[in-house]
Amino acid sequence: MINIGFIGLGIMGKPMAEHLIKGGHSLFLHSRSGVPADLIVLGGRAFSSPKEVAQHADIIITMLPDTPDVEKVLFGENGVVEGLDTHSGQPKIIVDMSSISPLETRKFAARMNELGHDYVDAPVSGGDVGAQNATLTIMVGASTEVFEKVKPIFELMGKNVTWVGENGAGQICKIANQIIVSSTIEAVAEALLFASKAGADPDKVRMALMGGFAASRVLEVHGERMINRRFEPGFRIELHQKDLNIALESASALGMSLPNTATVRELFSACLAHAARNG
Repeated sequence: MINIGFIGLGIMGKPMAEHLIKGGHSLFLHSRSGVPADLIVLGGRAFSSPKEVAQHADIIITMLPDTPDVEKVLFGENGVVEGLDTHSGQPKIIVDMSSISPLETRKFAARMNELGHDYVDAPVSGGDVGAQNATLTIMVGASTEVFEKVKPIFELMGKNVTWVGENGAGQICKIANQIIVSSTIEAVAEALLFASKAGADPDKVRMALMGGFAASRVLEVHGERMINRRFEPGFRIELHQKDLNIALESASALGMSLPNTATVRELFSACLAHAARNG
């Protein structure tokens, strides 16, 4: 049993924290929107600030929307850093499972290391369904020694846990994931629209393509949703757009271009504008 703090209990964080409780760990919880009552029923304990969570936990996990949110929770007023004992000589492990900037992640890791604590970036893929079913893909940036310590915890939340490299590597992997997924969603949408306008049954086209080189998880899942016109969000487009912004900002810092990613981001912006006009 490990004392684990979990900060950020939204559509992803809540089921992830639930798996950790059911796995036998003590959970110390905080969320800006409040701690869900069913996590308390399961045995989790609610606290009013990240600082208090850090005071009680040996491993602190954050699952937050964006880079500024992580920075505020870690280093802001009543943040995690204020709850860390920097004089005991007992290092704690801070695990960020949000999808944020890899460049800022390395800075956060360096600040924590200077205080004598370990840092792990471990963004996830799989959406709310993966979080609920504990089948997430978890991409980890950490030292190999720290990775071995946290791997059993990750295995309670995900099915594919991969050490990618040192701090920042997990976030780099997640950005690569989002580049591929967003571009594939756009390609599937174009292909199925073309098939429909040209007079073919898009469902039969999809079934045929699933047996060939064009097969993908996006074609399987999102292609079916497009055909059936089920557009309820499993992963909000604003968050995917945020990830593409991070990809393009990181590419710019590296002096490189991601032209298709830039195009897809603009299409996402058009989707958001359409949604705003139509409620």
